[in-house]
Amino acid sequence: MKSLLLSIFLLTIGFNCLAQSNNNKSIAALKNETAVHIQSGYDAYKNVALSIWDYAELGYKENKSSSLLQHTLMDNGFVVEAGVAGMPTAFVASYGSGFPVIGILAEYDALPGLSQDDSSTKSLIPNKNNGHGCGHHLFGTGSVAAGIAIKKLLEAGKINGTIKVFGCPAEEGGSGKVYMVRDWLFNKVDIVLHWHPWDKNLVLNSSVLANKSAKFRFYGIASHAAVSPEKGRSALDAVEAMNNMVNMMREHVPQDTRIHYVINNGGKAPNVVPEFAEAYYYVRHPDKTTTVSIFDRILKAAEGAALGTETKMEFEIIGGTHDMLINKTLATIMQTNLEKVGGVTYTAEEISFAKNNQASFFGKLPSIDNAGAITPLHIEKAQYSTDVGDVSYVVPTVGVETATWVPGTSAHSWQAVASGGTDIGIKGMIVASKTMAFTAIDLFTNPTLINKAKDEFIQKKGDYEYRALLGDRKPALNYRD
Repeated sequence: MKSLLLSIFLLTIGFNCLAQSNNNKSIAALKNETAVHIQSGYDAYKNVALSIWDYAELGYKENKSSSLLQHTLMDNGFVVEAGVAGMPTAFVASYGSGFPVIGILAEYDALPGLSQDDSSTKSLIPNKNNGHGCGHHLFGTGSVAAGIAIKKLLEAGKINGTIKVFGCPAEEGGSGKVYMVRDWLFNKVDIVLHWHPWDKNLVLNSSVLANKSAKFRFYGIASHAAVSPEKGRSALDAVEAMNNMVNMMREHVPQDTRIHYVINNGGKAPNVVPEFAEAYYYVRHPDKTTTVSIFDRILKAAEGAALGTETKMEFEIIGGTHDMLINKTLATIMQTNLEKVGGVTYTAEEISFAKNNQASFFGKLPSIDNAGAITPLHIEKAQYSTDVGDVSYVVPTVGVETATWVPGTSAHSWQAVASGGTDIGIKGMIVASKTMAFTAIDLFTNPTLINKAKDEFIQKKGDYEYRALLGDRKPALNYRD
């Protein structure tokens, strides 16, 4: 009897192992099929990405960029809802039905003042001001490519569920995703995937800086600066007084605080007392609550500046984003897939481009070979902000960065724009597409992973109730004006 039970037990184990082995082979086959599909679309996706690179449209003005991505998705069978959450260039593209619902984020806004062609030396494009210094032309296209690859598997009945691609405008200061979160567009999504162009390949396993931004506008009285200055009240004086107080405040804020500003308008002529002036401020800190408290102190500086210069002050909240809620469960899955996909390999011509590009860098130069390496999963302190943070507080979220730029390249630089206009950028985009698609396949085929990620999300979020840092304002559609 004992011998019979032992035999049954061993037979059961054998069947389970065989089933697991067959399942692993099936998943591997799906990933291989998906990799081939994405790679076969290289030229088509390159054309989409470089079109958006050429459009270089600023936040909330990405009309052609958003339209191109929407039509690419519709041509591949997605149903697209455009103009969501009060933003004309935002959209949600969906395919499939039922559980699980996997979302992929897409961005496509450019930055002002970063005109650059695709050469390895600084070279502005005539009559063009904007440039994709953060690689969002790649971001949007790569995410669309991953979404279409998953749609192909759903269409063929090889996996079940729903894929959604979220077209997210104005990440650069406009906080587009915050309005999408606030309008509950992620309410029925189980997991969200995203990525970002970078100079190396790594899975995001650390938080980012929370951010709150505003424009401070001062109104004075114009007068002749030489004949009757006593009759004027300078709005520029108010801006400079505010800036001076904030700069003194830097000594008395937590060390990991970041405060930056520009003067958008300081008057029009030296011999006219400026009746209007405006400063645009960002405040960042790893903790969202501390970020808000520092912003409130900056507001007091603005109020004091107005009082001291006898001017009137108004302010407009432009953006506000959370820190990132990291999900180790999802990060571990994505890391395995990134290692499977591998990094970027340069041709001899691209190596030459990279060396010429690096000649303009400051400091110690990293190896060009880093573009092909995969960074081990680790916690790395991030010094930037993103509205993906808000998404991470309402649904389990994970992201990857891939080498779309020459190693050592700084984001928001002409060098980043240049790399993004070449096959160096496109190759990194394809790595990201495959990594996200592979991760989605794991989630579609193993719902246990989704449940585990949700349990971790609930534990880490605790009793915190999400509230947008930018309040209840409508999207700042003209913040770049």
